Amino acid sequence: MRPGRIVMLVLGTLAALMGLGLLTAAAGVGWVNFQQRDNGFFTTPTERYDVATRAITSPGLNVLVDEELPDILPVDSAGRVLLRGTAAAGQQIFIGIGPQEEVARYLANVRHSELTEVDFSPFRAQYREVPGDAVPAAPGTQPFWSTSAQGTGTQQIEWDLRTGRWAVVVMNADGGTPVSVDLQAGVRSDLLLPVFIGLLISGIALLAVGVPLIIAGAAGLGKHGPPPHRPAAGPAAPVTGPLAGPTGVPYAATPPAGVPPSGVSAPGATEPLPWDSATYPVRLSGYLDPALSRGMWLIKWFLAIPHFIVLFFLWFALIVTTIVAWFAILFTASYPRSLFNFNVGVLRWSWRVSFYAFTAIGTDRYPPFTLARTDYPADFDVDYPERLSRGLVLVKSWLLAIPHLLIVGVLAGTTRTWVASDDDWSGYGARYASGGTLSLIALLTLIAGVILLFTGRYLRSLFDLLLGLNRWVYRVTAYVALMRDEYPPFRLDMGPTDPADAPPGGYPPPGGYEPLPGGYPPPVPARPETPTPKAEP
Repeated sequence: MRPGRIVMLVLGTLAALMGLGLLTAAAGVGWVNFQQRDNGFFTTPTERYDVATRAITSPGLNVLVDEELPDILPVDSAGRVLLRGTAAAGQQIFIGIGPQEEVARYLANVRHSELTEVDFSPFRAQYREVPGDAVPAAPGTQPFWSTSAQGTGTQQIEWDLRTGRWAVVVMNADGGTPVSVDLQAGVRSDLLLPVFIGLLISGIALLAVGVPLIIAGAAGLGKHGPPPHRPAAGPAAPVTGPLAGPTGVPYAATPPAGVPPSGVSAPGATEPLPWDSATYPVRLSGYLDPALSRGMWLIKWFLAIPHFIVLFFLWFALIVTTIVAWFAILFTASYPRSLFNFNVGVLRWSWRVSFYAFTAIGTDRYPPFTLARTDYPADFDVDYPERLSRGLVLVKSWLLAIPHLLIVGVLAGTTRTWVASDDDWSGYGARYASGGTLSLIALLTLIAGVILLFTGRYLRSLFDLLLGLNRWVYRVTAYVALMRDEYPPFRLDMGPTDPADAPPGGYPPPGGYEPLPGGYPPPVPARPETPTPKAEP
C-alpha cells in the first residue's frame, strides 16, 4: 500500500471524526438554545428534595467570567441561573445564593446536608451530611446573600453568573428541620447561539477537508488493480490431478469417501450439477489449518489489536466511500472502480482478521496488512458490476435488505436487555440493570474453541457451519454496501469453498478439498455455462 494514500486516509478520518463530533456538539448546544429561547431557561424537572437536617447546600460553585465580557455583550450574556422552589408542607422556605466562605461560616457547627449527586432518570439525590448541634439564625436576616427569596408558596430567584466561589442554600425560613421542598433549577446564556454557530462552521469545515482526503486516499489504495478477471473457458474437464496452490504446492483433488464423483450432481445421478445457477457474485472462502494450536485462540483477539486499530479507520472510510458511491450510482449507474476495489479490500481484510481471531479461529497464521488478495487461507471477493440500477440504490440497502438484516442480527448481532427493579434503599423510584448475550456465530466459535482446547481437534462439521454463517453475513454486507444488485440468496452454503469458486468440471466435496502440506487451495474460477447443443433436423 502507498504510504501517502494511507496518510491521507488517516488524516481525513481524523478530520471527519472531529467534524462529526463538533456537529454533534452543535446539535446539542442548538437544542439547549432552542429550549431556553422557547421557555426562557433550560430547566430540570421539578423534584422533591427531603432531608432531616436544617439546610440543603450545593458544593462550591466556581465561576470565572471575563471581566471584559460586559463591554462586548450584555451583563447577563455569560449565564443566568434560575432556582424555583415550593415548600412541601406549606411552610415558609428560603432560597439564597451567597459567597461560599460566608455560607460556610454561617453553617459552621450546624447540621446540614450537602447535595453531592443528582440523577434524573430515575430521580435520585445523594447527600453528604455534615454534623453539628448549633441552631442557626434565620437565614433571611443575613446580609451576605447575593440574591435570595423567602415566603410561602413558590419562591424564585434569578442570578447572573459572577466570578467567585458561590454556594446555593435551601432552608426553612425559621432555620428548623426537616427541609422538604419541590425544587427546579434552570440556566440560560446568550453565548449559546454564537457557540452553536462556531461549532457548526468548524464541523462543516473539518468535514469539507476530511471527506475529500478519505475519498482520495481510498481511491488511491483502490488502484492496486481491478478484481481478478474470471476468464471464460470452454467446457470444463473433470479434475484428474492435483490443484496447484498459489506457490505451486499441490493439493489433493480426490473427493472424500461418499462424495459424488466430479461432474455428478448426486449419487446415482447422471446430469452435471448446474453450478452457475447456484452461485452468487460475492465469494467468501476459508480453509481450516490442519495443525491448529490448542490454546492460541484464547489470545488471538489480543494479537489482532493492531488490525482492529487499522480497521477502525478503514471502516470509517468505507462508510464515507459507500455514501459517495450511492450518489455515483444514482447519477451514472456505475460504482467507481477504485472505490469498489477499496471497499472490497476492506471487507477482505475484515474477513481475514475475523477468520483468524473471533468468528472461525480457523488458522494460526497472522493476517497480512493489505487490501489485496494473497495466499492467506481466508479470502473474499466481489465481481465488479459494469452497471447498477439507479432505482434499486434508493431502497436496497435499507428497505429490501430488512429480511436479511433481521437474520444477520441473529447470526452476528448481540442482544441487550434492560430490566427495571424496585430501588427500595433509596426510595426514589426504580433502577435499571442491563445484560447481554453472544451472537450465534460467536457462541459457535466459542464452542469450537473449547472443543479444540480439550481434544486438540476442530470439529469439521462445526467449521463448515461457521463458514456458511459468515458467508451469509458477508453477502448481505456487500449488498447493503451497494456492490451488487442481485439479491442475496436465503441459502446456507456451508464449507470452506464458495459455490462460485467450485473447481471446474464437478461437484465440490463437502468442506472443500483438503490441502496437502505447504499451503491452501486458491479460489478457482466457476464453471462457465456450456452451450446448449442444437437439435438435429
